[in-house]
Amino acid sequence: MIFRRRGRPQPTDPFVPVTPTVPRAPEPAPVVPRENPEIGRLRAERRLKFTASCFVLGFAVVAIKMGAIAASEAREPATGSLLGASIVSQRADITDREGRVLATNVTATALYAQPHKMVDPVAAAQGLAAIFPDMNAETWTRRFTSGSKFYWLKGNISPEQQQAVHDLGEPGLLFGSREMRLYPNGPLAAHLLGGARYGEQDVRAAEIKGVAGVEKTFNGFLSDPAQEGAPLRLSIDMPVQTAVEQVLYGGMRLMNAKGAAAILMDIHTGEVISLASLPDFDPNDRPRPATEGDPGDSPLFNRAVQGVYELGSTFKIFTAAQSLELGLTNAGTMIDTRGPLRQGRFSIRDFDNYGPRLSVTDVIRKSSNIGTARMALDIGGARQRAFLESLGFMEPTPLELIEAPGIQPLVPERWPDITTMTVSYGHGLSASPLHLAVGYASLLNGGTRVTPTLLARDDPPPPGPRIISPRVSAEARHMLRRVVMEGTASMGEVAGYQVGGKTGTADKPKYTGGYWDDKVISTFASVFPAYDPKYVLVVSLDEPEIEAAGEARRTAGWTAVPVSSEIVRRVAPLMGLRPNFDPGRDDFGAYLTQAAAR
Repeated sequence: MIFRRRGRPQPTDPFVPVTPTVPRAPEPAPVVPRENPEIGRLRAERRLKFTASCFVLGFAVVAIKMGAIAASEAREPATGSLLGASIVSQRADITDREGRVLATNVTATALYAQPHKMVDPVAAAQGLAAIFPDMNAETWTRRFTSGSKFYWLKGNISPEQQQAVHDLGEPGLLFGSREMRLYPNGPLAAHLLGGARYGEQDVRAAEIKGVAGVEKTFNGFLSDPAQEGAPLRLSIDMPVQTAVEQVLYGGMRLMNAKGAAAILMDIHTGEVISLASLPDFDPNDRPRPATEGDPGDSPLFNRAVQGVYELGSTFKIFTAAQSLELGLTNAGTMIDTRGPLRQGRFSIRDFDNYGPRLSVTDVIRKSSNIGTARMALDIGGARQRAFLESLGFMEPTPLELIEAPGIQPLVPERWPDITTMTVSYGHGLSASPLHLAVGYASLLNGGTRVTPTLLARDDPPPPGPRIISPRVSAEARHMLRRVVMEGTASMGEVAGYQVGGKTGTADKPKYTGGYWDDKVISTFASVFPAYDPKYVLVVSLDEPEIEAAGEARRTAGWTAVPVSSEIVRRVAPLMGLRPNFDPGRDDFGAYLTQAAAR
């Protein structure tokens, strides 16, 4: 029996007929029309031209950008508030009031050694010793063979030295480029500028830092990129400074002095036109500070600012002016000058016998200690001290020198009558020549306090506090003019410039305490022109002595005064002061007319 399976018939089912598969014929390929060869060539040309145009355009954009960068000013990356700040040298220039350069930066070469790269350390040490006499060949041979990998040799070397080192052919001796501080005028204004040194440094750069003078005072300003390289403009006039230093040096040699100082100041603005101290130094090769002995013997010692001395009879005009201001006297009041004047166990004497009575003007003209002391006793110690304080004699001067704020005048702790008397003629209180210049400027400019400055001022500052009346100021100038015309400073006259001033001679203190018996500090403080004051000049000589009229002379009238007069003669024309030969200028009425005009 045959059974059939249910469901879908299977191909192998014997009962289902299988239809044989017949292969299908392939479909014919579509016919593609052939492209014209000319059209393909044109398309390829267009593509090549497009690609070339893109390259040309890209290079043009890059070239334009590079040209714009090259033609523009170099700029730092914009950060914070310094957007677009110019790239400047590490330290700004210092100039005088007319823009003449006093300090600047130049590119220098440093020399260093990498001993592990040396071919012949012994020959290298010997070669360096031949080029640099201060380098010991044995010492550097030891160092080069010690295993150390780096040594600084010289911070700055000259091109000639660089070539000589290069000629040694030693690969372990290498050079680094950096900036160095240069003072193109050498020792000129050395005590003002101070000097600079390297701070942090590596083989390719070095930080320049001020070590003294305005370089240190304005270190932040000079190194501040925000200033965009703007120079520090000082009040100093370089031709005037040069003349002052030349005359002062000649006077110091002529008077056989150990040192000298001079300060020339604008009497109204307080601008210091010249400040000199001798002996001086070259800030390009600043010497090391002295470690022993008298600090005043060091060339780094600024006598004009740091030299604190008793200034002698130059103080007498302060006493006379205060007496006039208080109404205790007038210029013609007669003062008892009989001597000696005794106060307790002390006696005060005059240099000469000036007679029993002198007018206030003649007390100043003849420089009477007794007459000045009597006026001071009438003023009283408290008022005298307050008056000197108003002139700046009780505190450091605010001059922009790093040395100035630390120089405190030596003021008596107690102020009895004997101190009042001695201070009235410049003994018992010690101050610097700078203090004296400020005091004279404040007293003689019409009577208003002056603040000294080393910065050039384009506009006059507002008047300071009033100290005395314009009339008393004019009377004080007239008294000082009489000192030059008829008194102890007769060698101070300069034709056409009406110099007025006061001499002062005081025993020199020892740095260990006490005073020298045969050494003095001589000072001449002056104003010119006296009838219409423009400048104050203070000249001080340390231990002067000259042979004149058959004997040794040390007093200021023979030493400081002639030097001061020569300075005025040299610098007055440089500052644009025209001489005036009108004899009526020395009439007291001219002084009062000027006082009334103020």
